[in-house]
Amino acid sequence: MKAEELAGKRILIHALVNLGDVVLATSAAALLKQLCPTVHITMMVRHFAREIVANNPVIDDYIIFNYKSKQKSLSATWEMVKQLRRGNYDVCISLDIKLRPALLTFLAGIPCRVVPERVFDDAPSNVVKLYTDVIPMTKDFLQTPQAENFQTTIRGWLHVEDVHAKPVIGIPTEQNVRKAEELFQRLQPGKKHIALCVKGSFPLKTWPKEYFCVLMEKLQKRYDADFFIIGAGFDRDYADEVIQSSKASVQNFCGDTSLMDLAEVFKRAFLFVTVDTGALHIASTTDVPIVAMYGCGPSKRWPPMTDNSRTVTTNEDCSPCHVAADACPYNPRPKCQWNITPDMVLKACEELV
Repeated sequence: MKAEELAGKRILIHALVNLGDVVLATSAAALLKQLCPTVHITMMVRHFAREIVANNPVIDDYIIFNYKSKQKSLSATWEMVKQLRRGNYDVCISLDIKLRPALLTFLAGIPCRVVPERVFDDAPSNVVKLYTDVIPMTKDFLQTPQAENFQTTIRGWLHVEDVHAKPVIGIPTEQNVRKAEELFQRLQPGKKHIALCVKGSFPLKTWPKEYFCVLMEKLQKRYDADFFIIGAGFDRDYADEVIQSSKASVQNFCGDTSLMDLAEVFKRAFLFVTVDTGALHIASTTDVPIVAMYGCGPSKRWPPMTDNSRTVTTNEDCSPCHVAADACPYNPRPKCQWNITPDMVLKACEELV
């Protein structure tokens, strides 16, 4: 396929992956729009990512697919097949290599179905046999930013080189702007407001509470700053524990923001210091300076996709890993977390801002 042949085509992209990966996957849609502005793109995601693809300037429509739904009956499956058929898609591009969406798009009769040979690991998958076009991935696959891996699928399919795009999220509404302004009224006027994300989705991604407290004290003195912690509602209690241990002025915004509220909040922050989590990829679509600490996760695979950032990692011999925290041989002080000192993070902040 050549880019000029895409004019007016209807393309379905499915990315039934975690929030941060959905944000990164929008770079593939942005690249398609860059190469052919008249292409019509529908993105299929899970429910929690709706705000990322709704009202998005590079995505024309979206479908919510509850991948873990218990409704696995033939009738529910057939209803989704019929919905995909009504879409009259010319092309399907997979960015997840999951069996169910592969079967759905196959049964829907989408004539051109594109998939990368690998997405998240080197393990081969028989699911690719359900696609018409399997795109080879580069040899440095595991050392390449995931957004670039997603775009490699597009570049390989369209036989183009040296074209790149950034992730794009939805356009904030006036309601999102008002919410951010209301939250910032809880902060001290005249201070530099620093955002923190203190808890990762995986225990070995979470930087020690003690280190956050030390860092906040240093940043407060250095920049005359106050702080606020962002996260999901279920992160609130953990954030309160950090706040109770800190001498700094800190507000808890966990559970107070939608995804697009969060984007507006980042636009107003002086700095964002975070662990490896989906919020940093939302932040990467704004201008906020970002310092991200990577423990068990590979910083080269999931870095902030912005030049206005620094990543801090000690690249331990045992990283990356996906073991449970209690299975880590260095538990209760995993080296990948505890060897990243507050002074290392402070230095990255000072270099950036």
